[in-house]
Amino acid sequence: MGQKALITGATGLLGRQVLAAFQAAQWDVVGTGFSRAQSPSIRKVDLYDTWAVDEVLHEVRPEVIVHCAANRFPDKCDADPSGAQALNVHATRNLAKEASARNILLIYISTDYVFPGTEGEAPYEVDAPTDPPNLYGQTKLEGEKALHEETDGTGLSLVLRVPVLYGKCETPAESAVNVLLEQVWKAQEEERQGHNAASKKIKMDDWALRYPTNTEDVARVIQDLAVMYLSESSEARRAQLPRLLHFSSEDRFTKYEICQLLAEILGLPLDGMMPDGKGNDPGKGVQRPYDCHLSTKALKELGIRVHTQDFKAWW
Repeated sequence: MGQKALITGATGLLGRQVLAAFQAAQWDVVGTGFSRAQSPSIRKVDLYDTWAVDEVLHEVRPEVIVHCAANRFPDKCDADPSGAQALNVHATRNLAKEASARNILLIYISTDYVFPGTEGEAPYEVDAPTDPPNLYGQTKLEGEKALHEETDGTGLSLVLRVPVLYGKCETPAESAVNVLLEQVWKAQEEERQGHNAASKKIKMDDWALRYPTNTEDVARVIQDLAVMYLSESSEARRAQLPRLLHFSSEDRFTKYEICQLLAEILGLPLDGMMPDGKGNDPGKGVQRPYDCHLSTKALKELGIRVHTQDFKAWW
């Protein structure tokens, strides 16, 4: 029997690919979910329930947990602050406490939104000062802190920060990148209805810089890290490994530029859409960072492969 892994959020955009990557590497892997969990492939586990977490860890006895479960949509976090705090922070602390008591490596997936994204600051190294621009980034940063507090001195925790993700989806809405396909098609409808006036066209952000990264690449990096960290049987040697790492594609786009590329691939015009370069309106909605590009320097120094799929070619 191979090594054992437990993947939380295994029904989600990233979790599905992480589960597949560990399976392909011949691990004995179990996925957990909640609202979309379907037995027997995915176990339904309420991460807020200490007893339920204790039970699944006792039964599976994993050597590594990859914690993908999260409220990862900034607008949804603002709409439900207590729910975002519960999943991104309290459930993470609960899982970290249980993992630490059993000497299980816990890999926590975090975000580039822990950084302010102020123009001229990126790329961010792992030791760069954090200052989240919105509640989503704040709760993920608090989740990082909870993890480190519960696993301090064990050498059995790792935070991996990643940017906006795209990849194989059950629905386009799972990804802030894939969902732009719907906007490209909506722009066709606007054009057909003769909405040539600027006020009628779809306005698409052409200000914030994004680095869309494929979920298969993230899953590969996570699996490689699990192998590396578990290979260090000595607690002293494990403690010398980084507790915080960044992974990101180098492909850079605004949302409008992504829509332009998708329209080009589909052979569609984009006359029903117009670029919006104004940036954040401080008085409206969730604030987004300008540029949160993550440096992969620390990963490279570990010898982890950081290549990514070409964004245009993937589509």
